[in-house]
Amino acid sequence: MKTFLKILLVAALLVVAIKLSPLLFVGALVGLFAAAVLGVVGISLVAALLAVLLAAALALSPIWIPALIVFGLVSLFRRDPNTPPRVAPA
Repeated sequence: MKTFLKILLVAALLVVAIKLSPLLFVGALVGLFAAAVLGVVGISLVAALLAVLLAAALALSPIWIPALIVFGLVSLFRRDPNTPPRVAPA
C-alpha cells in the first residue's frame, strides 16, 4: 500500500510540474535576458574604467616616467644593508 501511495504522489507531482513548465520556461528566459543585459552593461563599464585609467596614465606620464627612472637608478646603486662589509685581502 505504501508503494502505491508513493507512485500516486510522484504521478501527481509530475502532473503539477508539467502544468507549471510553461511558467518556469518564461521565467528562465526572462532571467537569461536580464543576465545578458547586466553582463553587457558590466562589460561596458569595465571597458570605460580601463579607458579612464589608460588616459590618466598617459596624461601623467611626464611625471611618472622620470620618477621611475630615478627610483630605478637609486635602487641600482644602493647598497644592501644586510651584506657584510668587504675586507681587503692582506
